[in-house]
Amino acid sequence: MLSVREALDFLEAAARPVHEAEVVQTLGANGRVLAAAQVSTIDVPSADNTQMDGYAVRAADCASGAASLTVTQRIPAGTVGKPLEAGTAARIFTGAMIPQGADAVVMQEQCEAGPDNTVTIKHAPQAGEWIRRAGEDIEAGGAILAAGTRLRSQELGLAASVGLANLPVYRRLRVAVFFTGDELTMPGEAPGGQLAPGAIYNSNRFTLRALLENLGCAISDFGIVPDTLDATRETLRNAARQNDLIITSGGVSVGEEDHIKPAVEAEGRLNMWQIAVKPGKPLAFGEVDRDDGSAFFLGLPGNPVSSFVTFLLFVRPFILRLQGVSGSVEARAHAMRADFDWPRADRRNEFLRVRINDAGGLDLFPNQSSGVLTSTVWGDGLLDNPAGQTIKAGDIVRFIPFSELQH
Repeated sequence: MLSVREALDFLEAAARPVHEAEVVQTLGANGRVLAAAQVSTIDVPSADNTQMDGYAVRAADCASGAASLTVTQRIPAGTVGKPLEAGTAARIFTGAMIPQGADAVVMQEQCEAGPDNTVTIKHAPQAGEWIRRAGEDIEAGGAILAAGTRLRSQELGLAASVGLANLPVYRRLRVAVFFTGDELTMPGEAPGGQLAPGAIYNSNRFTLRALLENLGCAISDFGIVPDTLDATRETLRNAARQNDLIITSGGVSVGEEDHIKPAVEAEGRLNMWQIAVKPGKPLAFGEVDRDDGSAFFLGLPGNPVSSFVTFLLFVRPFILRLQGVSGSVEARAHAMRADFDWPRADRRNEFLRVRINDAGGLDLFPNQSSGVLTSTVWGDGLLDNPAGQTIKAGDIVRFIPFSELQH
């Protein structure tokens, strides 16, 4: 079996990012991946402006720390003041342009308004005090966003701040999903609301679709496929025609009723089969052939927690790479304290469902079975426990929050 690190490296090396691009409005580009670097055509700020409400002054006029100046103008944000003459001050408001001749701003708390449009400056400012210089944040001609950047609210705001109304992005990744297992039933479809003996609700369909939606994928859902080799092969062929990636849940073990492995091998090839990870050992990776090439294939385990965890650990970074993300695609782990004992080491790399407690440590969900989906709702994330490792209360461990793994 491959280690988690070996499996991630294998997927990274195999990924073929999409290259087709389109231009979309910046307002609608959240979650998309930039296809070309973006450069600012303006300085930000565009002119020297004030960081504070107060008075624009000449610093030399205020050297005494108690200067009395005549207020000759009022400059709100969005207006242009007149040149400031020696011995005078301008009432100025946050974001407003510094008038010609002024070289400092004194915050209003250090000033006292007097009669007849006068103000006493109870401070000796230094030249440049409370002034934001033109181009201090961004200079015209400077690169602001690199190609391969996944756009979040911050990047969209930055693009808008330099006037970019549209952005070039890679097209959405097209992902097909289907689910195998004659025991699967969709919620709302059980006769009389009662599950037949041996039947289960298809929770993985809801989990995986939501995860793919969070990643901005265009989803083709082929539903529940009958547990036969012919039906599985036909669905693989249909899914490969218009999609970049096919994801299945269930049927990836080696039993007589598990048809994914032989179906993929008949329609393409399998390049990876088992990973030393718990939960989620049976993870299939390969390609399904089509006339103009192939679609990638990832077969996830059927157990709901195994399916969820393997998606977060392996499918998510692979999808991000296919989408054209150029930076790191692996979630960051945080060093935290375990407030529990885990005395039984496993030969596989374990990912335990844990929750942050009020003392700043991690509590363990009592049932770590791969079928207990409540652990994923209760928990705040995964504890990455290396193979062969036991845990004692007080140990520092690697914690990966779900918030790092689901976007």
